[in-house]
Amino acid sequence: MKKTVVLGVGNLLLRDEGAGVHVVSRLMQMDLPENVEVVDGATDPLDILSLSKDVDKLIIVDALKGGGDPGTIYRMSPEDIASCGEVPFSLHQLDLLQMLDMCASIGRMPSTVIIGVEPKEIDFEMELSPEVEGKIPRIIELILEEIERKDEV
Repeated sequence: MKKTVVLGVGNLLLRDEGAGVHVVSRLMQMDLPENVEVVDGATDPLDILSLSKDVDKLIIVDALKGGGDPGTIYRMSPEDIASCGEVPFSLHQLDLLQMLDMCASIGRMPSTVIIGVEPKEIDFEMELSPEVEGKIPRIIELILEEIERKDEV
């Protein structure tokens, strides 16, 4: 059975920047297939190298500043983010892209999809904004669809 990892990244102390961690926290409470591992990557995506071994699909969940309205949900590949030519929304996203490049360079790059949500506020607070909080159920639905998807990104 092919292995899927769902990696949530973000900073819980910075309101909507922690969306990915909030999502994986809820996924960890769900009954998921045996081949699915849910990982809280917080602000340190450096574990991707160790996670990528024997992983067929990687689903990354994060806050993603794409210019849409707060709560807008995005589905992207690493190439989509790299090709946009803008500075990543946060330092951990820069590290994330570098780690994915390293995985590819050593031949351990799983099929990768990034599910992001447009933040409303990045401020010192642990609760998500209502706009982002309201999208969590839909983000979880999209992740479950990605888990079931048999095709490539």
